[in-house]
Amino acid sequence: MNAAVFAFTERGKALALRIKGIMAAAFEEIRIYVPERMADGDCAACAGGLSEQVGALFDRDALVFIGACGIAVRAVAPHAANKRTDPAVLCVDERGQYVIPLLSGHIGGANRLAKRLAGELGAVPVITTATDVNGRFSIDAWAAERGMYISDMALAKRVSAEILTRDIPFFSDHGSPDMPLPGGLFWAESGELGVCVSARDIRLYDRTLLVVPRALRVGIGCRRGIAAAAIEELIGRVFLENNLRLEAVAEAATIDVKRDERGLNDFCRDHRWRVAYLSAEQLADVPGDFARSEFVENAVGVDNVCERAAASGGRIIVPKTASNGVTVAVAELDWGIDFD
Repeated sequence: MNAAVFAFTERGKALALRIKGIMAAAFEEIRIYVPERMADGDCAACAGGLSEQVGALFDRDALVFIGACGIAVRAVAPHAANKRTDPAVLCVDERGQYVIPLLSGHIGGANRLAKRLAGELGAVPVITTATDVNGRFSIDAWAAERGMYISDMALAKRVSAEILTRDIPFFSDHGSPDMPLPGGLFWAESGELGVCVSARDIRLYDRTLLVVPRALRVGIGCRRGIAAAAIEELIGRVFLENNLRLEAVAEAATIDVKRDERGLNDFCRDHRWRVAYLSAEQLADVPGDFARSEFVENAVGVDNVCERAAASGGRIIVPKTASNGVTVAVAELDWGIDFD
């Protein structure tokens, strides 16, 4: 997580340093930008105009402006795209009295960050999103805080609008009808509009908003020189046949001798999957009953790669499937529903 803080006066600069300290526990890198005359070892000078500097930093997770809201709005306006990708943008007055989330309040986490900063500064968080103001459940904020994928942002917007005036059906295959739900949700397995939380493509309602947890680990084995397209084809088929969502993948896993396998690395990079590389000894120590291959054991030193790699992080739900030099298995991690 990376952030940038902008200040325009000496008082604002002092507050920026304080805010950097508050944010340090949650952000790996925080850089402060000030006018050139105020730059020093702690604060960098803005390069060019403010909007140009902001544009260069718009891939950060959070941008905090210390000063007037109008300055922040004009600086970010040319770069804002959509709530799924925009950073959290906040404005703080230079006396530290008010913290105002301006952009990506829910998915980007601006509301959550505003409350944290306000708590530490003794300031007032100025939250204006309707679900927060009315004390109703916010599906996009809840999903974002847990790293979940929202299948349809337009439908999520509809759910947020509906939930202001009525309760919405909810279901999860990792929940139960007697589980406590926040205001705005009730347990039901049918209805016109509802929310399903699952790694599977579950569609119970006429219009189903699917919220997908990062709950799967994909074990992959492959022959030397395999093409990324072959891995893509098999994994796509395995997920389709087992009604699983690719967005549910938390990571892939394989044996460490495949660390330089270009096709595998290209596939995982394209899908933004992190990869766990395990030694033959680590794979051999994974408990369970797995399909055994003497050929694989002679080649890499362990009798099964894909199932053992998957099971090293969870419970196998799709056993070994092989095609065109690729083997795939899928495990589900230990996860559950919480509304804390």
